Amino acid sequence: MATIGMVLRMHRREGKSVREIVKATSLSRNTVRKYLRIGFAEPPKYRRSAEPSKLTPYLEMVQEALLADVRRPKKERRTAKALHAQLVAAGYEGGYTRLTDYIRHWRTTQGGVGVGDAYVPLSSALGEAFQFDWSEEALVISAGSTSGCRSRT
Repeated sequence: MATIGMVLRMHRREGKSVREIVKATSLSRNTVRKYLRIGFAEPPKYRRSAEPSKLTPYLEMVQEALLADVRRPKKERRTAKALHAQLVAAGYEGGYTRLTDYIRHWRTTQGGVGVGDAYVPLSSALGEAFQFDWSEEALVISAGSTSGCRSRT
């Protein structure tokens, strides 16, 4: 977005041509022309068509496994490798990284469904609960040494 603003500023305020802007910024002529055609500093939008991946037929199975694992203790949960092996046994031909990318995305968006850490604030009325810190220290005083002590008489 900063580059678009710089190209527009060079063209409008400084009056530079497309060729001069290309030399100064090392951008291609097509890019500079596109930015000048836009006319305002807005980042370009890239639209990618939604294509089904090899994981798409198995998404329901993966989601069920992830929901079941969320409710299990941590040591009993499936790893991504174990889930991948289960999917391969079911006929999945895709890659491991595609599965881990989906698991990571699922955990950030829906991972804590119904399960999570609860925070219960400790609050009580005045005089209802107290906390005391007890300690015990041993103190050794040397009776024979009076070199640093002065007494008033």
